[in-house]
Amino acid sequence: MNVILNKLHGHIVSIPSFLSINLPLNLRYFSKSSLNGSKINFDFSKALVLNKITRYEFEKKRYLNIAEEKLKLKLQERGSNYDRLIEHHNIHYRSLERILNAFKEKGIETRVTQRYNYSYDDINWANCIFSAGGDGTFLLASAKIKSNDKPVIGINTDITSSEGHLLLPKEQSVNFSQTLAKLLNGKFSWLYRARIRIYLEGENVDEQPIELHDQVLKNLEHRYIEHMEENRQTKLKREAKNSKNSESKLFRIPTLALNEVFIGEALSARVSYYLMSIDDGPLFRQKSSGIIICTGTGSTSWCYNINKMSAQSVKRIINLVKSKINNGENTIPANDDNFVSNITHEFNDSIVFEPDQLRMAYTIRDPVINRIYTNETNRGFGKKLIVQSRCFDACLVIDGSQSYQFNDGSKAVLETLPEDSLKTVLVNKD
Repeated sequence: MNVILNKLHGHIVSIPSFLSINLPLNLRYFSKSSLNGSKINFDFSKALVLNKITRYEFEKKRYLNIAEEKLKLKLQERGSNYDRLIEHHNIHYRSLERILNAFKEKGIETRVTQRYNYSYDDINWANCIFSAGGDGTFLLASAKIKSNDKPVIGINTDITSSEGHLLLPKEQSVNFSQTLAKLLNGKFSWLYRARIRIYLEGENVDEQPIELHDQVLKNLEHRYIEHMEENRQTKLKREAKNSKNSESKLFRIPTLALNEVFIGEALSARVSYYLMSIDDGPLFRQKSSGIIICTGTGSTSWCYNINKMSAQSVKRIINLVKSKINNGENTIPANDDNFVSNITHEFNDSIVFEPDQLRMAYTIRDPVINRIYTNETNRGFGKKLIVQSRCFDACLVIDGSQSYQFNDGSKAVLETLPEDSLKTVLVNKD
């Protein structure tokens, strides 16, 4: 099976030295056609497209300077399907070409970039950011958008392998030319996804975070490499400010969390100790496997899967309830599969909340409840959360990517503010 070539609209593009395939980076084209007369609610005349790194490209980077046949053997030894990687790589790039053709047909000035050179210069140039890939690419695109005035729109380039909760629906992604026409004609509404702002206080909290994706690639790829310099500059500004004002303690993390924040011991087998406060209430002690704090966007992801119940568990509970009422002589349909399924779905649906709500849901994982640790509320909501660490080797992780040290004595303040929301769209359906 052949790897798709880089012939996109006849333009010559530069190739990273670490890849043996052709890859469109920083592609620019300009159209003479005008958008005059279009009834639009927003100026889409300059679009920046953030292109995903496919799994095939990931593996090429992971195994530098090896021949294609050796790469194929290496992947087969690991149980990976080389031909399938190539197939999905090609699906993605065919989708990308359709997306770029749609922009060209509408006369939209477009730049294409990837994570390696996704820069603030390109972001400032663009009116709108489009991510071409899956949810991970959307998270990467949104991580550098700090305000709520520049929209980010996600396009699913491979619906066979990506669910795309954060992206345009599958039909609108596949038929992007029609979707773009709706955008230009104002047939959409704005959706402001709440994000979590985080302040840290304590020893070494302003050190450069660990980029978790780097650990997979053995420091070869920096998924969020641009944040390293951003964090360094933030730290320098903070030190300069603190030299003038010794009372300033809180360090604001530059990255806003779109999905969730995890706080707990880095080693999952170790119990996490911490104090917690909700909406400026009193601190209470917790002993658990850590805490997850999510937005409405993230309520469909990790938090949902922690809290959801299976039909088997619901059925068991219903049977227990049935047995306690009138000695089991009642009309509760405990063995009715449709009844059990409806109750299960209703409970699980209650875990999810709207992405634009300015509040956070917290879930305490595996809480220890005894004479000392008496709090029995393992999940709830708040607009402001404070967590004080009593941990030994803990971390605070943002969207599964950036990890900050969070050991004994450290404090985190988490809140949702309207100015931190991420601007995206809901395109009208036919």
